[in-house]
Amino acid sequence: MLPLVALVGRPNVGKSTLFNALTRSRAALVHDEPGVTRDRHYGVCRRVEDRPFMVVDTGGISGEDEGLAGLTAQQSGAAIDEADIVVFVVDAKHAPLPVDEEILRRLRRTGKPVLLALNKIDAADAHEAGAEYARLGVADVIRLSAAHQRGVDELVDEILERLPETADAAVEEVEPDRLRVAIVGRPNVGKSTLVNRLVGEERVIASSVPGTTRDSIHVDTERDGHKYRLIDTAGIRRKSKVDEAVEKFSIIKTLRAIEEAQVVIFMLDASEGVTDQDASVLGQVLDAGRALVIAVNKWDGLSTYQREQTRAALDRRLVFVPWAESVTISAAHGSGLRELLRAVQRAHRSAGFQFTTSDLTRVVEAAVEAHPPPPVGGHAAKLRFAHPGGTHPPTAVIHGGRVNKLPDNYKRYLENYLRQHYKLVGTPLKLEFRQGENPYADKVNPLTERQVRQRRRLVRHSKR
Repeated sequence: MLPLVALVGRPNVGKSTLFNALTRSRAALVHDEPGVTRDRHYGVCRRVEDRPFMVVDTGGISGEDEGLAGLTAQQSGAAIDEADIVVFVVDAKHAPLPVDEEILRRLRRTGKPVLLALNKIDAADAHEAGAEYARLGVADVIRLSAAHQRGVDELVDEILERLPETADAAVEEVEPDRLRVAIVGRPNVGKSTLVNRLVGEERVIASSVPGTTRDSIHVDTERDGHKYRLIDTAGIRRKSKVDEAVEKFSIIKTLRAIEEAQVVIFMLDASEGVTDQDASVLGQVLDAGRALVIAVNKWDGLSTYQREQTRAALDRRLVFVPWAESVTISAAHGSGLRELLRAVQRAHRSAGFQFTTSDLTRVVEAAVEAHPPPPVGGHAAKLRFAHPGGTHPPTAVIHGGRVNKLPDNYKRYLENYLRQHYKLVGTPLKLEFRQGENPYADKVNPLTERQVRQRRRLVRHSKR
C-alpha cells in the first residue's frame, strides 16, 4: 500500500486546489463556494516518480456536529485516522479562527506528523504572510499558492522526508481487472447508500437531503471474488432546476464518470417510477455506448399492488432499452445486491463479447434467410458479409448492396436476431452498414452498329 497524506482544514482554504496540484489532475471539484467538498477523494501524487504517495482530499471542518457539516467532519476524521501524515491547510490571508485551533489540537492528539500549509500566498507577501499563525506553535510551516503552483514542490519534499520508506511504494495504482461501475440517477434515489452498503462502511455521506453528493467519488471494493471501482455521482436534475454553478460542474463530472465507466448502474426510486429526466439521463448512457443495469431501489417499501403497478410502468417507460436488466433492491437493507452485481457481471461480459468474421457472416445469412429484407423502390438490399467492428459496445459491420435503403424496422430485426443468438444482455449492440461500390459504375459499354440499327427500329416502331 502507498503511504497516505490527508489534507484537512476549514472550508474554502484551498484543499481541493492543492489536491489537484499534487495529483496533477482536475479530479477534485473546485469552486469559491465553501463546503463544495464533502466526501473523501483519493488520488496519487507522482511529482517524484520513484516516491509516489496517496493523497486524500477532505471536506472542510466547520466545528458543527449536526447535519451535513457533522457528516462531513466525520469523513475528515476517518481520513485523519488512516493517514500517515496530515497537511493542515489554512488561508494565510486571514487570521486563525478558534476552529483552526480546535482542528490543530485534534491533530496533535493523534501523534502523527503535521505540516502547516499557508495557502493563498502571493509573491509580494511571501515572507510576511502567516505571521499570525506563528502562535499556533507548528514547527513545520510551508508557504504556498496551490492555484499558481508555487511552493507545491517544497511541500512534496517536506512530505517525502517524513514518509516511511516502503518496499512496494512504486506499485502502480492501475488495476486492469478492476471493473469500473458508475452509479447514476436523480438526487435522493439512494446512490450513496448503495455504495456504503456494497463497501461495508460509511465511505461516502448518505443523507435524505437531495444533492448531498457533489463530486464523483471513486471507491474500490471486492465482492464475491470480483474487484470493483464504484463511482458515486451527483444526482442529475432537469436543466430548468439547475441554477448553481457548483451543480452544473457536478453534472459535468457525472457525465465524465459515465464515459469512464465500463458498466453503469442507473438507480430509480420505486415509489416514483421513471420520469422524463430519467429517460434523458438514460439517453446519455446510450450515447456513451455503456453497458447498463437498472436498479429499482426502495422496493421493500411497496405493497403488492404498488409493485405490480411499478413493474408495468417500468416495462412501458423503458421500452427503448429492453435489453437492460432491471433488478429490484433495497440499498438501505441490502436486499437484492447479490443479484445486482451478477447482472453487472453479465452486462460486462456481453459488452466485451468479440465477434468472429466467419460466424458473424453465417448468423447474418441465417437472419436474412429467415426474413429477407423488404424491397424498397422495387429493389431489395443484399447483405453479403459481416465482420466485427470492436467491443464496448460490441459492433458488427455489415457490407452489402443498397444497405442504405434498409428500413429501420429491419435494422432492429437484425439487432434483435444477433442479440438473441449471442445471448447479449445489458449492453447496446451497434450495427454499421457499409454500402458496396458498383464495379460497373464508371464503365461505358459502347453499342455495336447492329445494336444501334435495332434501337432505331424500336424507336420508329414506338412512334407509330
